[in-house]
Amino acid sequence: MQTNPPGCAPDSGRGRAILMLCHFVGMVDLVALPVWVGALVKHYGFDLEHAVMIVTAFLAGAVAASLVAAPLFNRLPRTACVVAGYGVAALAFFGASQATGFGVLVPLHLLAGAAAGMALSVTHGTIGRSANPHKLFAIVGTALGVSAVLFYATVPPAIALHGGSILFKVFAGLMALAAVAALGFPRVASRAEQAGGSGPLPRAAWWAIFGVSSMALNQALTYSMLDRVGIMRGFSQEQVNGLLVVCGLVNLLPAAIAGLLQNRLNPVRVALVAAPLQAALAVTITQSASFTQYALAASVYSAVLIFMHTFLFGLIARLDPSGRALASTPAMMMTGSAIGPALAGAVAMRAGFDGLAVLAAVVGVAATLFFSLVARRTGRVAAVPTI
Repeated sequence: MQTNPPGCAPDSGRGRAILMLCHFVGMVDLVALPVWVGALVKHYGFDLEHAVMIVTAFLAGAVAASLVAAPLFNRLPRTACVVAGYGVAALAFFGASQATGFGVLVPLHLLAGAAAGMALSVTHGTIGRSANPHKLFAIVGTALGVSAVLFYATVPPAIALHGGSILFKVFAGLMALAAVAALGFPRVASRAEQAGGSGPLPRAAWWAIFGVSSMALNQALTYSMLDRVGIMRGFSQEQVNGLLVVCGLVNLLPAAIAGLLQNRLNPVRVALVAAPLQAALAVTITQSASFTQYALAASVYSAVLIFMHTFLFGLIARLDPSGRALASTPAMMMTGSAIGPALAGAVAMRAGFDGLAVLAAVVGVAATLFFSLVARRTGRVAAVPTI
């Protein structure tokens, strides 16, 4: 039975603040991926393949936990899951900050991912059961963008000064902060608790999930290599770090704009434009010898996924009001993210960045096909006004 304290709803000021923090901490991989891989290569001495395997362990743990938690969402003690999840993740990352060996870092990342994935699944399921999931997801997405700016402005210089272990200490501190804040985790109204909690998910929701997962895979394929692509193209570490700050500033905008355009754009049409656009930007990033082209494409790359995902989050909430599909959001995002870094590292070492470009184009085509199937199932692409 749910144990959340009375009076704290997802749409209250307190509830939104807690959900914003829990969303940012749980989605830290989306922000930190290039810094994470870069630190493991530069400061721990791993090659690309082993570095991304360590990060993949975290993502794989999160995916597994999300797949377990999502179908049980309406029966879980949510406050306990979030507090315990982020608490365990904090301890695991603190342990990682004291380790240097591959054989120790991998299981600690796996544990941290599983614990954080459980907490994030509950967070996203709760957002999906709010009064306006699209709007609330836009709010927490904007908060993620603000936090990303602070992260990029402070963490890479700290790593350069104090070494790679500082990254894991930052992760541990963030997870601990979220665990404490989650003691007041928002509740879902009891009448909604009893509605739509069983039965199969609509077919359109499944195609939407596959499409989002494909775009998350493309995001991870390219973004995990962003630091290494820049350095190997001859750009300086200072230029790449500065670009990451710019990426964070740009990412302040897409979720907020998506929230404002909720009733103006059709979510399926947004997805059908975003998938090929993301693939084109990935090809530009991996193929550009000019820093200007590389930086322009990279600066808006994550924004495409953030903008699209806000619309798809609202669409899936309408297709499945129970919250179970949206509780699987970490699995949607991190299945691609878990496969992406390891796959990108292997492809980059064997086929170079040209191979990454081809792979990004293929995944972009797959994502577009999935969203086309959503359009066929919903039948509303042409029915929504556009600007």
